[in-house]
Amino acid sequence: MTLEPDQIAEQGKLAFANKNFMEAAGLFRQAAEGYTAGRAGLMAAEMKNNMSVALLQAGKAREALDAVVGTDQLFEGANDIKRQGMAVGNQAAALEGLNRYDEAIAAYERSAELFAQAGEGDLRAMVMKSAAAIKLKTGKITESAFKMMGSLDVKDNPGFFERILKFLFRFIK
Repeated sequence: MTLEPDQIAEQGKLAFANKNFMEAAGLFRQAAEGYTAGRAGLMAAEMKNNMSVALLQAGKAREALDAVVGTDQLFEGANDIKRQGMAVGNQAAALEGLNRYDEAIAAYERSAELFAQAGEGDLRAMVMKSAAAIKLKTGKITESAFKMMGSLDVKDNPGFFERILKFLFRFIK
């Protein structure tokens, strides 16, 4: 019995939830192939993004980057800005995993721009924090602080700790 891509994708999500990342990546790859064969390009791109996340969790940054490259362009062509931002963010995470920090920062910043266009403040804040963390890790302390302040400003629903940070950052500005 041959499974439909939707069924394979569900199995991939289950494997991912159970932290079987390589199994999940393989299932997402199969689902992507099934969607591609059925001419469902956006769903195939979505599965490639899922595969990228699973591969990154499995410590396979190079493969994660290979899986996600180009998916952002498919989403751009469909004017799906949120998923385009996610694809660019996934590329950034893979680049970070490869220690290609300058490229990762640029990709995180592009992802943040896309999330701003899509009205996704919390996702924008998340990728801005990732860019700030890289800047901190690479010794760009001042840039990191400003990036962190920016991420707090765009967060739709800041938590308690984030509200305290926001209050303290007012004195730095």
